[in-house]
Amino acid sequence: MPIIIETERLILKQFCEDDAKHLLELNSDPDVTKYTGDVAYTSIDEVYEFLKGYDQYEKYGQGRLNMFDKQTGEFIGWCGLKYLADEGYSDLGYRLLKKHWGKGYATEAAAASLEYGFKVLNLEKIIGKAMKENKPSIRVFEKLGLKYSHDDECGKHPGVVYVITKEEWK
Repeated sequence: MPIIIETERLILKQFCEDDAKHLLELNSDPDVTKYTGDVAYTSIDEVYEFLKGYDQYEKYGQGRLNMFDKQTGEFIGWCGLKYLADEGYSDLGYRLLKKHWGKGYATEAAAASLEYGFKVLNLEKIIGKAMKENKPSIRVFEKLGLKYSHDDECGKHPGVVYVITKEEWK
């Protein structure tokens, strides 16, 4: 069953090939990828290859979800949980088109992702990682109740790790 999450203003749904053009636009903006450690896509074919190999939904029942405005259907970005098998935890992440920054979408979608993780997946803890310079992402973590845990690399840059447990949530 596909993962679909609804909030007051957003619909979050699994990546699909129909949305490849949106992911290309998102990851082609150097301002958007500045704090991610990711290399920008250079073609739609790279996006299709990424989508073909994206196995989070099938393997773990979670994954990044494309975000759309509920009223207009406009693509906003993505948000969601990603299970990092090597690390043994779920990571909360988000990435938005620049024109949608500062509108509260990341916080709204991330809150819904935490709820999904704790209520549906019954996770015990969720972490968020950000580069130290990425103050807006850190503010989102803090607004949602994640607490600073420790410094760690983030995309081969100095970063921070924030954590929230099921007991601390809400």
